[in-house]
Amino acid sequence: MSAVVAAAREMMGLRFRLHGRGMDGVDCVGLVAMALDLQAVPTGYGLRGGRPDRVASLLDERLRRVAGRAAGDLLLLQAGPGQLHLAIWTGDGLVHADAGLGRVVERPGEPPWPVIGAWRLSGG
Repeated sequence: MSAVVAAAREMMGLRFRLHGRGMDGVDCVGLVAMALDLQAVPTGYGLRGGRPDRVASLLDERLRRVAGRAAGDLLLLQAGPGQLHLAIWTGDGLVHADAGLGRVVERPGEPPWPVIGAWRLSGG
């Protein structure tokens, strides 16, 4: 199993907290930052209103964009109009911070939202 997937799964059940970056709660950015051990990730954003090109550019600065996907990859998703979402691909589903359910969950199968892109740690 991917170390990133294992780290993401360890956070399952944590409560959803906008801008959360710790075991007391995370949002999708916090989940990804902790699972990939990324430092200095953005805060101060809203639940809606992100620009896909801007977010993709930020991810390109820190990670390697990939054409396919493998367990442990970060997915940038279009969860709704003006709503971007990050998740960790497990190989057969995804782990993400679900605002509606109020916690980090694992969802089996293909993502239910359009995938904008996939990124991987440079060494992965």
